[in-house]
Amino acid sequence: MIRGLLTDEEWSFFEPFVVSAGPLGGRPARSHRRVLDAIFWIARTGAPWRDLPAELGHWNSVFRQFRRWTASGLWDVMLEALADGGGDADLLQMFDSASIRAHHCAAGGRGDSPTGSWAFWVPSRLAAMGALRGGFTSKLHIRGNAHGLPIALHVTAGQEADCSNYDALMAARDSDPAIMLGDRGYDSDPIRQDLRDRGAVPEIPTKRNRHVQHSVSRPLYALRSRIECFINHLKNSRRVDTRYDQTSDSFLAFAALSSIRLWIRFVHAT
Repeated sequence: MIRGLLTDEEWSFFEPFVVSAGPLGGRPARSHRRVLDAIFWIARTGAPWRDLPAELGHWNSVFRQFRRWTASGLWDVMLEALADGGGDADLLQMFDSASIRAHHCAAGGRGDSPTGSWAFWVPSRLAAMGALRGGFTSKLHIRGNAHGLPIALHVTAGQEADCSNYDALMAARDSDPAIMLGDRGYDSDPIRQDLRDRGAVPEIPTKRNRHVQHSVSRPLYALRSRIECFINHLKNSRRVDTRYDQTSDSFLAFAALSSIRLWIRFVHAT
């Protein structure tokens, strides 16, 4: 018995997006639900594609379908649909990031191809991967709503500063908040000014070495624990907790898929 298969409620969300005729026609996949079950099994266990259980399909067929969906930007569309249904939750938003240790098998890729708004194309063998003292790392940047659920994802090399990826996260979704929460990594005068220009109140603590100190509302800032809890749940997917993928778009696809499943579970729980 394989654990973690899609529930009927989860499948009801995915079905309209994946069960559709392709632009070139042809015979549809035999079971999109089984393909998604296989992809989520890989995401949860972190196992190599070749170790996929036979009852979930042939590993190469599943892998090729995963890459087709990733290249089409399907996960981006799903995440946007969930974010659009969040209602007033976009009025309060928050930033955070997670450092991801890369497995040695993630090195040596030929480079990424452009796939949409999740990540910028970096034509490098180590795209969105940095060499630090502890080894290769990536950093997953997250923009969340009032519940801490992601409305935008972005991946970079592990050594990149949080504040330098503010523009990428804001450009990924056109939804200006009334209040934006962030830790000291986002303490930057241009970021504060841009948020004010958008009509938002920046609730970002100031670094101790700054001459001008900005106060924050402690009750509001305490809500950042929600996005931290989300990251904790997201890293239960071993394919996200450790980067095994050579290309950043594949890694970001697993992060988006795991985020989408957490979104769906939250929606059905409330």
